[in-house]
Amino acid sequence: MPGLQLTVVIAAPPERVWDVVVDVERWPERIPTVDSVERLDDGPLTVGSRTRLRQPRLSPAVWTVTELTDGTSFTWTSGPPGVTVTAVHDVEPHPDGSRLTLGLTVSGPLAGLGWLMTRSLTERYVETEAASIKAAAER
Repeated sequence: MPGLQLTVVIAAPPERVWDVVVDVERWPERIPTVDSVERLDDGPLTVGSRTRLRQPRLSPAVWTVTELTDGTSFTWTSGPPGVTVTAVHDVEPHPDGSRLTLGLTVSGPLAGLGWLMTRSLTERYVETEAASIKAAAER
Protein backbone atom coordinates (compact mmCIF):
# COMPACT_ATOMS: atom_id res chain seq x y z
CA MET A 1 0.00 0.00 0.00
CA PRO A 2 1.63 3.30 -1.07
CA GLY A 3 1.75 6.11 1.45
CA LEU A 4 3.76 8.32 3.73
CA GLN A 5 4.11 9.38 7.33
CA LEU A 6 5.53 12.61 8.76
CA THR A 7 6.16 13.42 12.42
CA VAL A 8 6.96 16.85 13.88
CA VAL A 9 7.55 18.00 17.44
CA ILE A 10 5.51 21.03 18.46
CA ALA A 11 6.31 23.32 21.39
CA ALA A 12 2.72 23.36 22.62
CA PRO A 13 0.67 21.09 24.87
CA PRO A 14 -1.22 18.23 23.19
CA GLU A 15 -4.57 19.88 23.97
CA ARG A 16 -3.60 22.98 21.97
CA VAL A 17 -2.29 20.95 19.04
CA TRP A 18 -5.45 18.82 19.07
CA ASP A 19 -7.62 21.95 19.01
CA VAL A 20 -5.82 23.13 15.86
CA VAL A 21 -5.95 19.71 14.17
CA VAL A 22 -9.61 18.97 14.85
CA ASP A 23 -10.86 22.47 13.92
CA VAL A 24 -11.04 21.54 10.24
CA GLU A 25 -13.31 24.50 9.43
CA ARG A 26 -10.39 26.85 10.16
CA TRP A 27 -7.88 24.91 8.04
CA PRO A 28 -8.22 27.28 5.05
CA GLU A 29 -7.00 30.24 7.14
CA ARG A 30 -4.19 28.20 8.74
CA ILE A 31 -3.04 25.80 6.02
CA PRO A 32 -2.20 27.12 2.53
CA THR A 33 -2.79 23.70 0.94
CA VAL A 34 -6.51 23.94 1.81
CA ASP A 35 -8.69 26.28 -0.26
CA SER A 36 -12.01 25.57 1.44
CA VAL A 37 -13.72 23.26 3.91
CA GLU A 38 -17.44 22.54 4.04
CA ARG A 39 -18.74 20.43 6.89
CA LEU A 40 -21.63 18.30 5.65
CA ASP A 41 -23.06 17.76 9.13
CA ASP A 42 -23.37 19.74 12.34
CA GLY A 43 -21.43 19.54 15.58
CA PRO A 44 -17.92 18.37 16.40
CA LEU A 45 -16.17 15.72 14.36
CA THR A 46 -17.39 12.23 15.23
CA VAL A 47 -17.17 8.87 13.52
CA GLY A 48 -19.30 9.22 10.39
CA SER A 49 -18.81 13.00 10.05
CA ARG A 50 -18.34 14.14 6.47
CA THR A 51 -16.37 17.14 5.20
CA ARG A 52 -15.85 18.45 1.66
CA LEU A 53 -12.27 19.64 1.20
CA ARG A 54 -10.98 21.65 -1.75
CA GLN A 55 -7.23 21.81 -2.33
CA PRO A 56 -5.20 23.39 -5.12
CA ARG A 57 -4.53 21.07 -8.07
CA LEU A 58 -6.79 18.32 -6.64
CA SER A 59 -10.43 17.49 -7.25
CA PRO A 60 -12.79 18.36 -4.38
CA ALA A 61 -13.05 15.39 -2.04
CA VAL A 62 -15.53 14.32 0.63
CA TRP A 63 -13.75 12.88 3.67
CA THR A 64 -15.57 10.62 6.14
CA VAL A 65 -14.27 10.16 9.68
CA THR A 66 -13.76 6.43 10.30
CA GLU A 67 -11.98 6.55 13.67
CA LEU A 68 -11.75 9.19 16.36
CA THR A 69 -10.19 9.21 19.81
CA ASP A 70 -11.12 12.60 21.24
CA GLY A 71 -8.09 14.65 22.15
CA THR A 72 -5.67 12.28 20.43
CA SER A 73 -6.39 11.22 16.86
CA PHE A 74 -8.76 10.99 13.96
CA THR A 75 -8.71 9.08 10.72
CA TRP A 76 -10.76 9.83 7.66
CA THR A 77 -11.10 8.35 4.18
CA SER A 78 -11.91 9.63 0.74
CA GLY A 79 -11.42 8.69 -2.85
CA PRO A 80 -12.90 8.20 -6.26
CA PRO A 81 -13.92 4.70 -7.39
CA GLY A 82 -10.92 2.37 -7.39
CA VAL A 83 -8.87 4.37 -4.89
CA THR A 84 -9.27 4.89 -1.15
CA VAL A 85 -7.14 7.52 0.54
CA THR A 86 -6.84 7.20 4.32
CA ALA A 87 -5.41 10.10 6.32
CA VAL A 88 -4.41 9.84 9.99
CA HIS A 89 -3.90 12.80 12.34
CA ASP A 90 -2.32 11.78 15.63
CA VAL A 91 -1.28 13.97 18.59
CA GLU A 92 0.81 12.60 21.46
CA PRO A 93 2.58 14.12 24.47
CA HIS A 94 6.30 14.73 23.99
CA PRO A 95 8.94 16.04 26.43
CA ASP A 96 9.14 19.24 24.36
CA GLY A 97 5.33 19.63 24.07
CA SER A 98 3.62 17.40 21.53
CA ARG A 99 4.35 15.06 18.68
CA LEU A 100 2.09 15.37 15.62
CA THR A 101 2.06 12.51 13.15
CA LEU A 102 0.32 12.85 9.81
CA GLY A 103 -0.04 9.67 7.80
CA LEU A 104 -1.58 8.93 4.44
CA THR A 105 -2.11 5.63 2.64
CA VAL A 106 -3.61 4.85 -0.73
CA SER A 107 -5.35 1.54 -1.40
CA GLY A 108 -7.60 -0.06 -3.98
CA PRO A 109 -7.14 -1.43 -7.50
CA LEU A 110 -5.98 1.93 -8.91
CA ALA A 111 -3.85 2.93 -5.90
CA GLY A 112 -0.50 2.43 -7.64
CA LEU A 113 -1.44 4.62 -10.58
CA GLY A 114 -3.06 7.24 -8.35
CA TRP A 115 0.00 7.36 -6.09
CA LEU A 116 2.33 7.64 -9.08
CA MET A 117 0.36 10.65 -10.32
CA THR A 118 0.06 12.46 -6.96
CA ARG A 119 2.99 11.38 -4.78
CA SER A 120 5.16 14.47 -5.18
CA LEU A 121 2.26 16.88 -4.64
CA THR A 122 0.98 14.85 -1.68
CA GLU A 123 4.39 14.85 0.00
CA ARG A 124 4.64 18.66 -0.35
CA TYR A 125 1.09 19.11 0.96
CA VAL A 126 1.64 16.91 4.03
CA GLU A 127 4.90 18.74 4.83
CA THR A 128 3.14 22.09 4.49
CA GLU A 129 0.18 20.94 6.59
CA ALA A 130 2.45 19.73 9.42
CA ALA A 131 4.45 22.98 9.39
CA SER A 132 1.23 25.05 9.33
CA ILE A 133 -0.33 23.16 12.24
CA LYS A 134 2.93 23.55 14.17
CA ALA A 135 2.97 27.31 13.54
CA ALA A 136 -0.70 27.74 14.51
CA ALA A 137 -0.33 25.69 17.70
CA GLU A 138 2.84 27.49 18.77
CA ARG A 139 1.30 30.97 18.38
